[in-house]
Amino acid sequence: MLLKEILKISRPRFWLYEAGTFALIGTVSAHNGFGFFHQPLYWLFAFYFLIPANILIYGINDIFDFETDKTNPKKGTYEALVPPEHQKTLWKWIFLSNIPFFFFVPHTYALSLSFFAFVFFATFYSAKPIRAKAKPIIDSFFSAGHYIATGVFGFYFAGGAGLPLKAIIAGMSWGIAMHAFSAVPDIESDSKAGLKTIAILIGKQKTIALCWFLYLFSAFLVMKTLLPISIIGALTFSYLMIISLRAKSDTELFKIYTYFPYVNVAIGTLLSMTLFAQNLF
Repeated sequence: MLLKEILKISRPRFWLYEAGTFALIGTVSAHNGFGFFHQPLYWLFAFYFLIPANILIYGINDIFDFETDKTNPKKGTYEALVPPEHQKTLWKWIFLSNIPFFFFVPHTYALSLSFFAFVFFATFYSAKPIRAKAKPIIDSFFSAGHYIATGVFGFYFAGGAGLPLKAIIAGMSWGIAMHAFSAVPDIESDSKAGLKTIAILIGKQKTIALCWFLYLFSAFLVMKTLLPISIIGALTFSYLMIISLRAKSDTELFKIYTYFPYVNVAIGTLLSMTLFAQNLF
């Protein structure tokens, strides 16, 4: 497999999800200044969460999802399809691009635990024996879990103190909503492959309604400290959920789903700017 193919598997449109969570949200939310910018390890892990971490997440996903993916119309066009004969090579890319970074994790309890929590959730979301993505409800928690672990890693990397419990619950709610919605356009292909997801378990409309509630709940939790961005986020995702509930086909739903990377990056950018301003003043 060529590097170009590996990068496609890593879903470049999602790169900023992990990298931004570590580099621009987790670290800055520690409210401990910007001294971490001068640490070489900060830039090393910013790179790790930008590309190698996504090779881990989506490479493992594509290896264990082949039976589902081969009936999914978006595979081979919007996303890569990894046939069995390429899986051994992909495993090599996953190990070689990730293992070296493990040796640079600072030896503190909080940093070690949060980093390996990321690896655990990212791996066993798709991989056996847990394969959380085939277990409704648990799938959403595992998917959100690796983003939260990344943010917590950034928080403690920048010298954060205590456990930001409210922020963790808000982030989990947001992440669960993101994951649950992503399963809605795949209901038909997942059903054909015998895969159970939260969208299959409770149905399309109820899943979208649940996502809407979780987005609003997340915004409510951070409203006191992040008032402008919480309102913008609540209104933006409310609009997306409303048009999703009114969608007349899976094709229309999938088109709405393709907007999410752009919306999430925009909301994440505004959140980062808000946190930066709070750090300055």
